[in-house]
Amino acid sequence: MLPFSADHGGRFDRSLWEAYVATNKLFFQKVIEVINPDDDFVWIHDYHLMVLPTFLRRRFNRIRMGFFLHSPFPSSEIYRSLPVREEILKALLNSDLIGFHTFDYARHFLTCCSRMLGLEYQSKRGYIGLEYYGRTVGIKIMPVGINMGRIQSVMRYSEEEGKVTELRNRFEGKTVLLGIDDMDIFKGINLKLLAMEQMLRQHSNWRGRAVLVQIVNPARGKGIDVDEIRGEIEESCRRINGEFGKPGYQPIIYIDTPVSINEINAYYHIAECVVVTAVRDGMNLTPYEYIVCRQGLLGSESDFSGPKKSMLVASEFIGCSPSLSGAIRVNPWNVEATGEALNEALSMSDAEKQLRHEKHFRYVSTHDVAYWSRSFLQDLERICVDHFKKRCWGMGISFGFRVVALDPNFRKLSIPCIVSDYKRAKSRAILLDYDGTLMPQNSINKAPSQEVLNFLDALCEDKKNSIFIVSGRGRESLGKWFTPCKNIGIAAEHGYFLRWSGNEEWETCGQNSDFGWMQIVEPVMKQYTESTDGSSIEIKESALVWQYRDADPGFGSLQAKEMLEHLESVLANEPVAVKSGHYIVEVKPQGVSKGSVSEKIFSSMAEKGKPVDFVLCIGDDRSDEDMFEAIGNAMSKRLLCDNALVFACTVGQKPSKAKYYLDDTTEVTSMLESLAEASEASNFSMRELDDAL
Repeated sequence: MLPFSADHGGRFDRSLWEAYVATNKLFFQKVIEVINPDDDFVWIHDYHLMVLPTFLRRRFNRIRMGFFLHSPFPSSEIYRSLPVREEILKALLNSDLIGFHTFDYARHFLTCCSRMLGLEYQSKRGYIGLEYYGRTVGIKIMPVGINMGRIQSVMRYSEEEGKVTELRNRFEGKTVLLGIDDMDIFKGINLKLLAMEQMLRQHSNWRGRAVLVQIVNPARGKGIDVDEIRGEIEESCRRINGEFGKPGYQPIIYIDTPVSINEINAYYHIAECVVVTAVRDGMNLTPYEYIVCRQGLLGSESDFSGPKKSMLVASEFIGCSPSLSGAIRVNPWNVEATGEALNEALSMSDAEKQLRHEKHFRYVSTHDVAYWSRSFLQDLERICVDHFKKRCWGMGISFGFRVVALDPNFRKLSIPCIVSDYKRAKSRAILLDYDGTLMPQNSINKAPSQEVLNFLDALCEDKKNSIFIVSGRGRESLGKWFTPCKNIGIAAEHGYFLRWSGNEEWETCGQNSDFGWMQIVEPVMKQYTESTDGSSIEIKESALVWQYRDADPGFGSLQAKEMLEHLESVLANEPVAVKSGHYIVEVKPQGVSKGSVSEKIFSSMAEKGKPVDFVLCIGDDRSDEDMFEAIGNAMSKRLLCDNALVFACTVGQKPSKAKYYLDDTTEVTSMLESLAEASEASNFSMRELDDAL
């Protein structure tokens, strides 16, 4: 509930959040006293401990950890108003597996992760997963079951105490509807009473016959809201009983005193229908318990004889509703429709009630709490297998802490080591991405600094080097910016255009120079741009790119998927590739990528008698992964020397096909400056030797 005023719902109180965190920390301190992180797993339940995963992951970054939320997860429209929204999401994502009762609740969580953290989920072979810093966080959707053995035991005691017989005698000749709810504002108790009133008013045949027994468990807390709803319920009971009651008959029996579990079980036995009208609830196992009780004691002949039957009128807003396909589902806010549903449930033929009951009992008895537990733990085990194959690093402070899982061979590039190898090499190829590698992504002025131009020029002066800027940018801007570096090579638009040095002409690397397809693509992209606020089109010489970084994340993603299908359909016979990336949809000629232009550079150098024995390739985004992959394949294709040293390096610690990383553009600059200094020292030594000769 959004607290539009201080009197309703309560405004966010930072001190209460701090108390909540402190409570989670107390649980953490107790857990670490007993846990064996190498053998044990941790399974955390419900909203009381939503930040506990962060504390545990900071202490044990490889422990198997699952979290199951038994409460509804709010929609993103509600959740995004929470001041600590990102802290809770990031804490939950430190789990390996997160469980929800229904897809609705999971969808709300996934939407929040998309809108607030920029994470997208994928479904693979029936499993939903979120990629989060190299780990796949699994999403499990499965409603919890009931403890069949415990309910059977309670049924046996109820029978022995004679509770069932007592209630049958009390309600002889009456048709009983049953409601069992906690006293809180979300259970819709008053809506249920109003629906009963509506049924009695519209269907007079039930007056004097139908009785709604409403058992209300004591409120878990106190407050204005609870007092108000209790007053409303009591007033409705008085009004309905006053209008439709008569001597020996009350349509509403309101029980707000504690009722034993044996007596509740007895009420289940005699009730023709259970009614649940909660306006929002996590799971609500009342319908499951009712179904099992109506089936009777397994293997016993002493229970009520005849065909087993039951009926349910269930709110569509409770967690168990999707799994009870034979229930009459209602929107409890629609009192008239709920009243008609009550009449339908009571008027239904016994044969139909029996069929629905059998269907429900098969599901409830086979999907009990033991089945639910086994299924969750099996998925937790499955998803952790992949995590244990990777090296894990803890990063960040407070609730920004996360575990980064990377390939075991992935490590930071050592500048002294690469400088040493660089000095020994005779023919070097250095391929550098631009944005995010040489230039920070958030820089307003995108032109290279004088510092960058200086060390690139120094590297180009070394005759053993072939230096290339490999970028998605257009050739005009790149050619202008790097004019001072006469010997630098440039691969523009992901390699469609290639220039070996400043003195040479541009050549095209694409297989097809017919761009008639652009006349098909541009109108389609314009159509989506007009209907998607915050999107734009980037027109390149060889490609068209639709960007939606500034659009609403959910709508932009939806539009991107639709556009991708649209373009693939209309371009089926064109020599182009349609690809989606991070907030983009791009159409470009087939066979054009940073990987293919990298192979072209290596093969050309080999043909000129300069086979490469040292490769340094640095990039930061998805398009650079093609380069890293091409470098890995270059050895098997014999495009490099047999003993070539290869350094594929990504910027930032993140999952990559590269084997090395540097933290940011500052470290990239520092490393390249060290190589430039090594080249200058070598050139100076050669000049001294020439002078001596």
